Amino acid sequence: MSFINETHDINLKSWVASANQAGNDFPIQNLPFASFRRKGSNEEFRGGVAIGDQVLDLAAVAAANIFDGVAQEAVEAANAQALNEFMGLGKAHWSGLRLALSRALREGSEHQSALESALVAQDDVEYALPCHIGDYTDFYTSIYHATAVGSLFRPDNPLLPNYKWVPIGYHGRASSIDVSGQTFPRPKGQTKAPDADAPSFGPCKRLDYELELGIYLGKGNELGEAIAIEDAEDHVFGFCLFNDWSARDLQAWEYQPLGPFLAKNFASTVSPWIVTTEALAPYRTAWHRDENDPQPMSYLESAQNRETGSFDIQMDVLIETDKMRSENAAPSKVSESSFKHSYWTVAQMVTHHTVNGCNFLPGDMLGSGTQSGPEHEEAGSLLELSRGGKESITLSNGEERKFLEDGDKVIMRGWCEADGFNRIGFGSVEGTVLPAK
Repeated sequence: MSFINETHDINLKSWVASANQAGNDFPIQNLPFASFRRKGSNEEFRGGVAIGDQVLDLAAVAAANIFDGVAQEAVEAANAQALNEFMGLGKAHWSGLRLALSRALREGSEHQSALESALVAQDDVEYALPCHIGDYTDFYTSIYHATAVGSLFRPDNPLLPNYKWVPIGYHGRASSIDVSGQTFPRPKGQTKAPDADAPSFGPCKRLDYELELGIYLGKGNELGEAIAIEDAEDHVFGFCLFNDWSARDLQAWEYQPLGPFLAKNFASTVSPWIVTTEALAPYRTAWHRDENDPQPMSYLESAQNRETGSFDIQMDVLIETDKMRSENAAPSKVSESSFKHSYWTVAQMVTHHTVNGCNFLPGDMLGSGTQSGPEHEEAGSLLELSRGGKESITLSNGEERKFLEDGDKVIMRGWCEADGFNRIGFGSVEGTVLPAK
């Protein structure tokens, strides 16, 4: 588990001036990773690190040969189209490279002249998925989301009996995950109206977003070997923003008895930057379980998880409609929540996923599940905000929505703040709905 060290010092400033601006997502205390290249070029995608409004090209850093030991080994591994090899090296290499980059980018660094030419403006780059996502599992960790959705279908018993005992998840479709900027046609499938005798086929009418975090696994485990909760976060490389689009009407017809299928596998969108677990150390918070609820089984319990297992990652959702774009109007903010409300921690997700011997590979991803807070306006989906489609929400320009319409762009943002530490951010994840084909 990563805790506070010199890279988190609020007094650190960078010779990259934009990194020192208040409210910037990417100060020197952050240093997230992505795969990038210059827009419109035939360059190979390669690893980069965000600093201010720039990307530090890790291919140039590796070639400069200014680091040594594990830091140089790590930067050479990160000079690749996908970051899987680097992610698989483990915590010592991740931390070693973070420290070396922090020192090299600080004001007064002896490496400034060597690295100035390695900067590329973020406005001039495009991104690929940061790694090859071999497998993806989506969890259901927000009890507020689970209760709100369950109450739509089971008003007298919204939570199923297993929810408070086991981190619930299902295996999703990795092939349709893409990076921010993803566009996709409205999905088609079978739906069944409550008063219909038979289902019908056609474009979904209740398209929704889900406000989630993506959790990237780094160093894996052998098949048959469980990861203990005390070691779980040593396998977690970092976090991104994640929009797990959902076709609610398809989902309602198909999800029993085996869970989501076509309602979820048509598109999922991640933000380009992976904020490392180490960068998030200042924003940890205690995790607790209501004394009236079942307490975790022993394999899901540890003092460390209780004391620092949660992360206060704040997130919000905005919708930009076709009309807003045509009128050059700002997107409308529709909700805000925090990952600190999660009923299960990242360590518990990792541990439970492997307790049966399941093996992780570098680049595998976990979805947190929709992150909703205790208040209605903190809901992480339109399904909740519209109370199952019974009420419209009004956007800032007067337009109304129950579910997403063609042309709608959904924008999600994330950031962390804590007394005594600099604010860091995740950037954004954006995706746009196109008409059905």
